[in-house]
Amino acid sequence: MVPHKTPSLFKYIWPSLVWNVPNAGKKIFLTFDDGPIPELTEWVLETLAQFNIKATFFCVGENVDKHPEVFDKLLLEGHSIGNHTHHHLNGRKALTQNYLDNVALCDEALAKHNETTELFRPPYGRLKTRQRKLLKNRKVVMWDVLSKDYDQSLSPEIILDGIIKATQPGSIVVFHDNLKAEKNLKVVLPKYIQHFLNQGYQFGRL
Repeated sequence: MVPHKTPSLFKYIWPSLVWNVPNAGKKIFLTFDDGPIPELTEWVLETLAQFNIKATFFCVGENVDKHPEVFDKLLLEGHSIGNHTHHHLNGRKALTQNYLDNVALCDEALAKHNETTELFRPPYGRLKTRQRKLLKNRKVVMWDVLSKDYDQSLSPEIILDGIIKATQPGSIVVFHDNLKAEKNLKVVLPKYIQHFLNQGYQFGRL
């Protein structure tokens, strides 16, 4: 079975990061990384609306600038927004000042829509210790369930089974509204939501 749950060791090493939501009861927090983009992000919005639930979108600033009308739909429908850098940078491979500048560029893209956020998620989950310290005013949100919807070698059935087994009350779950994930996402997301609604869970935004 492909592991989907974040190892406890990571949470121990980085205790200041947000991995889940303690004491949330039977509530799950869906997050979507890498958008917004036309069609797929809009499909996600339609799917969430069908189930009457809200989620959190960690947006790439460059995509916000390219597709402002899609970003405006996210805001209009009441979802939470997070910063995912402007160019989807890998923090481990970027100079710290360049990385911080890229985070600021994403802030500027959001600000064009009168949007600000303290939520930040590092692309690939990769962040240097110094970068984290200098982002001390941010709520750095990781996850405890990774869908791996981007992995085209995995079938939707394997992904769905894995994330259902990994999910617990208060879980933060990562999906991706990017083209690499589209095939798996469109099969898995509605079934995942329906499964946990049937179990009496609610879904919330961060």
